[in-house]
Amino acid sequence: MFGVFSPINGDKFLLEMPNCDADNFQIFLDHLSLQNPSEFKIVVLDNGAFHKSKSLKIPDNIACIFLPHYSPELNPAENIWAILKRKFTNRIHHSLDEVSEFFNDAFEDLTVERVKSVCGFDYIFSGLVWTN
Repeated sequence: MFGVFSPINGDKFLLEMPNCDADNFQIFLDHLSLQNPSEFKIVVLDNGAFHKSKSLKIPDNIACIFLPHYSPELNPAENIWAILKRKFTNRIHHSLDEVSEFFNDAFEDLTVERVKSVCGFDYIFSGLVWTN
């Protein structure tokens, strides 16, 4: 599951892929770049090897910012993943299709206001002026 969540406007984008590797991450970035293509996107990432693969071609409307090593608490998206994981635990799913359906439904339930409140870390807004 690859996803991004905007603390600025509450937008969200999720793409379910079969593996977490550079090839699938490239597909995710390419699809993300097509969402509101005139918008410049800043994506906060951990230091996963596939995030830094030399084979990646970052689209012109995306910039990647890498967090310090071992600091997932600085990534606003981790709070969204935690919400989804809490909803997921202690449930029985009989197939991967049911798992996929669960996450799609949970993702759709995330409102603009919820995304902004969960991802609106102080460091994102301090000293910066954002425009629409």
